[in-house]
Amino acid sequence: MPNTTPRKEIRVNAFAMATPVHHSPGLWRHPDDRSLAYTSLEYWTDLAQILERGKFDALFIADSMASNDVYGGSYHAALKVGAQLPKLDPIVAVSAMARVTTHLGFGITSNALYEPPYPFARRMSTLDHLTKGRIGWNIVTGHTTSGARAVGEKALTPHDQRYDIADEYLDAVYALWEGSWDDDAAVRDREHLVFADPAKIRPIVHRGQHFQVEAIHLAEPSPQRTPVLFQAGASTRGRAFAARHAECIFVSGPSPTVIAPVVADTRRRAAALGRDPREILFFSMATVIVGATEDEARAKLEDYRRYINPEAALILFSGWTGIDFSTWDLDAPIRFDDRAQGLVSALEAFSIADPDRVWTVRELAEHNAIGGRGPVFVGSAEQVADQIEAWVEATDVDGLNLSYAVTPGGFADFGTYVVPELQRRGRFKADYAPGTLREKIYGAGRARLPDTHPAAGFRPGATDGVQRHAV
Repeated sequence: MPNTTPRKEIRVNAFAMATPVHHSPGLWRHPDDRSLAYTSLEYWTDLAQILERGKFDALFIADSMASNDVYGGSYHAALKVGAQLPKLDPIVAVSAMARVTTHLGFGITSNALYEPPYPFARRMSTLDHLTKGRIGWNIVTGHTTSGARAVGEKALTPHDQRYDIADEYLDAVYALWEGSWDDDAAVRDREHLVFADPAKIRPIVHRGQHFQVEAIHLAEPSPQRTPVLFQAGASTRGRAFAARHAECIFVSGPSPTVIAPVVADTRRRAAALGRDPREILFFSMATVIVGATEDEARAKLEDYRRYINPEAALILFSGWTGIDFSTWDLDAPIRFDDRAQGLVSALEAFSIADPDRVWTVRELAEHNAIGGRGPVFVGSAEQVADQIEAWVEATDVDGLNLSYAVTPGGFADFGTYVVPELQRRGRFKADYAPGTLREKIYGAGRARLPDTHPAAGFRPGATDGVQRHAV
């Protein structure tokens, strides 16, 4: 019998960073690339409009506090080639991008260990208001010694403990977003001179091991209250954290053998916590180089290869993993030693995650030189759509976090060539759904997190709206 199970919609975010080099070191030198305009507001507003024309779900903006100082024991190498250094605050341009778009979502990266929960909660509520509910938060916990030192820590907190702290951080911001104000507290009653009903607003009292909060939330409830929750950790502890909190999960790796087990294990963990595992959306890093014909796409790839910088790719990978690859032989195999520091999942993806593939340092540098740690799909629109569909089926991801060789042309090409082909196959939305980012993902009326999510336990009625921990 033919398989009548409907094939799921493929979703796509654009993956970027406010820096000269994100994941294609050297390509900022290409004449078609605008990466060096990252300090201009026009670059970001132009990018947002290109993405909305291509019906991208969201712009996923990476960030970290790291100064990328592992390779050669100094930040000099990263600065010389612009390898994610310098970089701007990813939040600041979002209001301008929202102003020139109507539907595009924004996934903003912010570290749960490096800023107190109280000001962060207000900032996200502010953006959720100003964007009419199009904000997501990519929750990270840091992975670099340089980032820890920059915010006053003596050393980088051990990997699993960082997630323990983040669990508490989430409890604090959930209480602020979900529990401090009733939905109808801001009455705006002109006749009786009442803006808000104090009886419907309560202070949050969070006394935890790592964070102390005792105040009302400064912002009235935003369209989503809690932003859409992204998370990017694929380590064992990261999966446990994601299974509890995340709605969208970013994974990266060079093959389905690396990605599929992470997806399956995280879905299993979510189900064990009482969540619907199919409602967690996985986005896999990938890069697309597409043309009107296969020959045109291949010519683009060969052109881009003239500008790659493999050493800069190693500079990036050193920063991610905490391993100084400047001291390694280029033909040495990549090894995994159960590291407590660095981005553990990045190292796992090129070592133990695929037992049938042994990567050398040289191969890693060449692979990561265009688009980063994910696959590169090359060809005509039909060929690229075939590759994306095969990747989705083999990994059980729900879509792509689309990296680029050149920006914004790579994103524009995807919208011009690949989106219409995926639409023709019934695998991509014909148009944006109305409502907030969460409603665009899950449907009308779903602006808030479901009752099965831990944030729901902080709502008035579920509790008294006050979260307390023993001092």
